[in-house]
Amino acid sequence: MACAADTPLPCPLCLTPGSQPFASLPLGTDTVAYHRCPTCRLTFLAPAHLPTPEAERAHYALHENNPEDAGYRQFLMRLAGPLMAVLPPGAQGLDFGCGPGPTLSRILKEQGFPCADYDPLYAADAERLAQQYDFVTCSEVVEHFHQPAQSFAQLRALLRPGGTLAIMTSWLMTDDMFTHWHYRRDPTHVCFYKPATFQWLARQHGLTLALPATNIALLTAGPA
Repeated sequence: MACAADTPLPCPLCLTPGSQPFASLPLGTDTVAYHRCPTCRLTFLAPAHLPTPEAERAHYALHENNPEDAGYRQFLMRLAGPLMAVLPPGAQGLDFGCGPGPTLSRILKEQGFPCADYDPLYAADAERLAQQYDFVTCSEVVEHFHQPAQSFAQLRALLRPGGTLAIMTSWLMTDDMFTHWHYRRDPTHVCFYKPATFQWLARQHGLTLALPATNIALLTAGPA
């Protein structure tokens, strides 16, 4: 894997100033640079190569997330199942980054857990972000964060005491897989996490971390 030519950059998650060049790789018609943070282990796309809002919206329009699709619902159960196993009866939540066809919230509602929807592009109701919840879900969302430090602080603020932040994102299991990893080749995926990254997030935000399955992280706030 070729090293990126860029100089060290500050990490967009933990803000450590010395993130190191990790790789220079083709993405679409360009060659882009990735960096790795030695503190939180985040791998991230260099800011100069981040997609524009217009490019992101065009790419999202290609997604076909149908709430009636049984296969898609089964995929989302990978997150919903472990989350529901730890929720108290009647817990109320928010699906952050629900996309144009909210489905995870529907699954949770069907199981007795009322869940609102929020998405900065498709359901940008600011009032939803002025409340707190027993749980917040982020299914295939955190890899899109351009400013993850700010975004995770926002997510933490949405949790009530005892609340759970439930995340699904593909983990970077080994560095050798990065070059040809399908997840990296999505032009809107700009942050890549390891279990160690979620351990850092838990410490930073005073949360307890559980990793009930591959690509699933549950971060729970302490009681009041």
